[in-house]
Amino acid sequence: MNRSTSTIGLVMASVAVMAQQKPNIVVIYTDDMGIGDLSCYNGGWTDTPNIDELAREGIKFNNYYTASPVSSPSRCGITTGRFPTEVSITNFLNDRKSNAACEQSDYLNPKYPTIARALKGNGYATGHFGKWHMGGGRDVDDAPQIPLYGFDEYVSTYESPDPDKLITASNWIWSEKDSIKRWDRTKYFVDKALDFMKRHKDQPCFVNLWPDDMHTPWVPTAYFFGRNNLWEQELLFRQVLFEYDRQIGRFIEGLKAQGQWENTIVVFTSDNGALPTFNQARSNGLRGSKISLYEGGVNMPFLISWPARIKAHQVDAGSVISSVDLFPTFCRITGTKLPDGDFSGEDISDCLLYGKTHVRKKPLYWDFGRNKAFGHPAQPHQRSPHLAIRKGDLKVLVNADGSRLEMYDLKADRHETDNTAALYPEKAQAMAREVINWYSSKKGAREQ
Repeated sequence: MNRSTSTIGLVMASVAVMAQQKPNIVVIYTDDMGIGDLSCYNGGWTDTPNIDELAREGIKFNNYYTASPVSSPSRCGITTGRFPTEVSITNFLNDRKSNAACEQSDYLNPKYPTIARALKGNGYATGHFGKWHMGGGRDVDDAPQIPLYGFDEYVSTYESPDPDKLITASNWIWSEKDSIKRWDRTKYFVDKALDFMKRHKDQPCFVNLWPDDMHTPWVPTAYFFGRNNLWEQELLFRQVLFEYDRQIGRFIEGLKAQGQWENTIVVFTSDNGALPTFNQARSNGLRGSKISLYEGGVNMPFLISWPARIKAHQVDAGSVISSVDLFPTFCRITGTKLPDGDFSGEDISDCLLYGKTHVRKKPLYWDFGRNKAFGHPAQPHQRSPHLAIRKGDLKVLVNADGSRLEMYDLKADRHETDNTAALYPEKAQAMAREVINWYSSKKGAREQ
């Protein structure tokens, strides 16, 4: 056997051993990033080469859905594997008065199983670094501490029960006086995540890396302090996106330097759609935005890499997957017992590991904007009804009282321009009844 053949054999054996070990899992959950923000999805109006590496190294999905078009409920959905309405969080968590107006709880109840707690029970070290926004901040001073959700270590922002003082010098989301400046926050979170994983190389790690850079205001340097009129301009967006992409590249290189890249599952996605959209460029032309149930608000980028197991250079245009699927999927991949209870998601491990198209057995449901306390996009065309359901290629939107019934065939009409509810009234009405019945049975009362 020559040296080249011998080396290849050793590499293949090493990869095989890694694949038998429990993988590290990192979920990079970007704040307010539209599917059109990444150059691996759009026509080239942005350049995100480091994030795109995750697509080159693994799978890019075209039909991934977040559980909500706004922050807190989307984060609760991915954390619990349940649709947010089912855990009584339906809008971004605010002060107590606003939460009551939105008919929601003040924080995610820790009684619900979480990914971190399940994996921790299977030997994982667990860390959360970045935005929390599932309870705490403003006048909600009794929110459960983050370790109660299963995390060994954490660093969090203002909207949490225990914000890091280096990034919360004032009683607000950010401040000019923060020790870690607005433009250095992702670097700070990346460094914390890498350090955590390096210190726990002797056991598998589950890490939430949840930066908040891409949420306005965009403040790339100290020059823009006080220049509020520029904070939502495209020029600043591009500068912030450039730095964000650079920091994701630093994270990838850090994993490689620490010898943890091959056996780490890295998921990259977003909590909800973009706002502002720059004339829908940030949604790839899809209708809707953040705070809308049209595709631009809930159809998000989703990249997954695991060099030891997932084949590179894949594009999945057929599977319909959701953030609520990650909990049962991670449990299946790691050999972790899925806790008892009713989960909204499905195991999509065959889709990730073997390239099989996932055919959903359960519908996807959404609920956002049930009353006047919720925000809505400025343009009437982007404002959706407050309920939505997707089954197969069909998506129906409707209000709980049956008004504004809309149905779209997303395979033929991805941009939701041709409402076919009047052409196929029986199908549209049946799906509308299904989502209204789900909503009526799950909306419940506030838990706290």
